[in-house]
Amino acid sequence: MLKQSHFVNFAYQHRNVYRMRLYNKLSAEERRILIEQAGAERLTLSFYQYHQILNPQIFRDYLFLHWNKIEVLGRIYVAHEGINAQLSVPALRFEEFKDFLNGISFLKDVRLNIAIEQDNESFLKLTVKVRDKIVADGLDDATFDVTQKGIHLNAEKFNTLLADPDCICLDMRNHYESEIGHFNGAITPDVDTFRESLQLIEQDLAQHKEDKKLLMYCTGGIRCEKASAYFKHKGFKNVYQLEGGIIEYSRQVNQNGLENQFIGKNFVFDERRAERISEHVIAQCHQCGAPCDSHVNCANQACNLLFIQCNSCNEKRQSCCSSDCQEIVNLPMEEQRKRRKGKNNSNKIFKKGRSQVLKFKH
Repeated sequence: MLKQSHFVNFAYQHRNVYRMRLYNKLSAEERRILIEQAGAERLTLSFYQYHQILNPQIFRDYLFLHWNKIEVLGRIYVAHEGINAQLSVPALRFEEFKDFLNGISFLKDVRLNIAIEQDNESFLKLTVKVRDKIVADGLDDATFDVTQKGIHLNAEKFNTLLADPDCICLDMRNHYESEIGHFNGAITPDVDTFRESLQLIEQDLAQHKEDKKLLMYCTGGIRCEKASAYFKHKGFKNVYQLEGGIIEYSRQVNQNGLENQFIGKNFVFDERRAERISEHVIAQCHQCGAPCDSHVNCANQACNLLFIQCNSCNEKRQSCCSSDCQEIVNLPMEEQRKRRKGKNNSNKIFKKGRSQVLKFKH
């Protein structure tokens, strides 16, 4: 069983390797071709663990070197507070991958959320990054302990508490996630980021610290685990969370024949963009208003706005969010490159689903 001192020794023994940059040498398109040529099934999954990591950079390099060898792809964040991983593993090497995790003391038997809908191209690169936190919360409070979490509930107990009139169900995700799917009766904060939701919910529910039960959920559990610890820290007495999030809930519902209380799609942060949990379509096309819950990225690479677009608008507008972007995608590629040179299309500028170019939504 590997403890944190092992990673320091590993870094010393492989110090020559660290003189090189540990990064992807293949583009997404090159990787896509290799995956197609291999013709082997891959599994999309996620996991997280809050744990005090002494040297995130060394741990990051350790993961990259080992996972790159077994063709793991995905987006992984490492910080002093733990690890948050969304990734894709060759199905034939899944047991090898699990054995690797079990060989690390704080990851032994960690819950793996296996995707409901599989796609070999869910991830096309292995990206392991060191972050300040694995879930950005905007908090600067030395007395806050993220491990003092709320009570975990399985799908059956979650359904029971959801029906309790003294329970307040909270969606700890962002507006563009809950827009396409959420639990019946849940409060869905109109926020762009997780950090916005914490103080907003605390203020709105301040009078219910003693008399109400807070029931939280998110995609895979990582955000509501931190949120449950935060609300306990702020004095809420009865705090619960859905263990494994929507992904694990759906698996248990299907496996155990439970009533599904989730309506619509579960937004996911990979190339699939969403998994369908129920047949309900609760969202609308951001351009014409037709029932639709399919997210697309604007074809104009200088924009890349993520929004909901129906098939009709997609064809008519060439996968673009506006007439201006449509004009640009019909220009020669060299001209397109000139126009987007030096421009930043981060989500700080293009809020998902909030852009004023989406005429119907506004």
